[in-house]
Amino acid sequence: MSLLFASPPEQRLIPTGGVRGPVPVLIAIMMFTMVVISAAGLALGNMGSLVKTGVEHRYSIQIADGATRAPAAMAAARSAAGVARVTQVPPADLRRTIERWLGPAGAEADLPLPAIIDVDLVPGANPTALRRAIETVPGARLTAHRDSLAPLLGALSGMMLLAFTLVGLIAMATAAAVVLAARGALDTHRGTIEVMHGIGATDEQVARLFQRQIAIDALIGGLIGATAAGAVLTAALGGASVAAMTGGTPPLGLGDLFILAALPFAGALLATLVARRAVLGALRERL
Repeated sequence: MSLLFASPPEQRLIPTGGVRGPVPVLIAIMMFTMVVISAAGLALGNMGSLVKTGVEHRYSIQIADGATRAPAAMAAARSAAGVARVTQVPPADLRRTIERWLGPAGAEADLPLPAIIDVDLVPGANPTALRRAIETVPGARLTAHRDSLAPLLGALSGMMLLAFTLVGLIAMATAAAVVLAARGALDTHRGTIEVMHGIGATDEQVARLFQRQIAIDALIGGLIGATAAGAVLTAALGGASVAAMTGGTPPLGLGDLFILAALPFAGALLATLVARRAVLGALRERL
């Protein structure tokens, strides 16, 4: 608490408190951006984990001559160890899918359709037995869903990494702005600092005065920016209820919300530490 509240003599030396200057506004803008980008990165990570978990034990059997060989493939799949469910995709669904690509020609009855059979394994089951069983069916090919979705999962991981990289870059830019603000405050109060040094004040005592104001500005600006970002995210994710219903989980979990709520306090701590180092370094160099 002593970091946020100065004594009356300290306030007379270098006034603190209140929102003044561009630092709180800059930190509010930076924090708004950081919270929004962090929320996007966390949501992408959750989406990737959800997709990966959903297809981890799912396989598809594809057969070119579906009408004659699908029953044999289903029987072979059911005989394999570790198989939990075997379901054939209805031909009507396949025909509707083909019709989206080929137009009315896809609805013709004489158009040959492949057979697609979805197979779910129990968690921890080895797919080797299933592969051997499917190899006995001529023309049948076993495909893991995770292999088909590998490009999508890679793209989600890359976007999540990019989001967190941007957050780190914004934090570095905020630290640089805090350094400039701290050095500017030193120049403004140079006369007062020289008097304080003349009566025996140490660099630590002088730095405490400036880091207190930076801490207050950073905390106020961070809370304002995080609150604005929370309002925007609440409005934007209001339409995510459909995705939550279909995926079984919201885009941001309780742990993610705690991480986002901690960002303004982490930002204030970072700004305080950076300001302290900048002020002490400048005092040793110039005064």
